[in-house]
Amino acid sequence: MKIHGPAKKLRVYIGESDSWHGKALHTAIVERARKEGLAGVTVLRGVEGFGANSRIKTASILRLSEDLPIVLEIVDTAERIDLFLPLLDEMVSEGLVLVQDCEVIKYVHGPEGE
Repeated sequence: MKIHGPAKKLRVYIGESDSWHGKALHTAIVERARKEGLAGVTVLRGVEGFGANSRIKTASILRLSEDLPIVLEIVDTAERIDLFLPLLDEMVSEGLVLVQDCEVIKYVHGPEGE
């Protein structure tokens, strides 16, 4: 797959303890994105943050949280992101979902398995 030019960046902010059908939500989203043929997903684990409930969640040794912030990033064509949004809406019951226009300068990969 090769993507170049105008694209969309999808960012999903959730908690580490969020789940979907007995599985970690971030894992379920990655698996669903792969199944739907999206270009890729990156999951980032935050060290500190708070959301709508204003509870601070931190990786500090003094206040070790089991629900750290998680951000998923997906960059793909506008068409593929638009098709994925209704599926994501089913899965994310709490969190924040953003879509931004972006420009892909280079996205290429080698043969399978490399």
